[in-house]
Amino acid sequence: MTDASIAKREPSELEVAAFLRRHPDFLTEFPDLAMVLKMPRQVGPTTSLASYQLDVLRDKNRALHRRLQELVAIAERNEDLVMRVHGLTLALMRANSLDETLKRIVATLHEDFGTEWVRLVLFRATAELDPAEWLIATEPHAPALAPFAEFRAQVEPLCGRLAPAKLEYLYGVEAARVRSAALISIGTRGMLAVASEDPNHFYPGMGTLFLKLIAEAIDAAIARFDR
Repeated sequence: MTDASIAKREPSELEVAAFLRRHPDFLTEFPDLAMVLKMPRQVGPTTSLASYQLDVLRDKNRALHRRLQELVAIAERNEDLVMRVHGLTLALMRANSLDETLKRIVATLHEDFGTEWVRLVLFRATAELDPAEWLIATEPHAPALAPFAEFRAQVEPLCGRLAPAKLEYLYGVEAARVRSAALISIGTRGMLAVASEDPNHFYPGMGTLFLKLIAEAIDAAIARFDR
């Protein structure tokens, strides 16, 4: 018998059985095989494999059930966020002035999104806006904006722990209470910062799609009153 014929010959049933006896943990390493094996309808030592198959099925079902619950929870959260963003967009469309628009932005973020601190930084003249604690009106090239230079050069929101210089500019004496924040560019018109005392509320790597949608809605709303 040549080496080629030996290589092509399939192992016999006895050889397979002997291999499995020598390697009793084989199915542990390849659990998918246990799911395709057929068991005889009899009671005896061989029924342990059927029990193993059942355990594997139960584990898979539990894992699938957990994953399904996670997906349902994510879908529910996303649906809730969609409705909140929609509500903000409608509120902005109903505003009849720039001041009213800005007040609706802050009120909605506080009430519907549960943010503790909101700051709007607008690159506009202060004379045309009513003063407010949450509003910072400044020139786009003001020296005080230097800590934000790198952020303004990119388009992605910044989430997590902001640098002390940024927090000091945005929140002043309350900066020490901020444990996490999200900073979003409002096109070329300014920046929006939302913050929380919860260190896990905003974090690096979190999904930012809805933050971007909010920023785009605000940008479009403010653009209505450009002169």
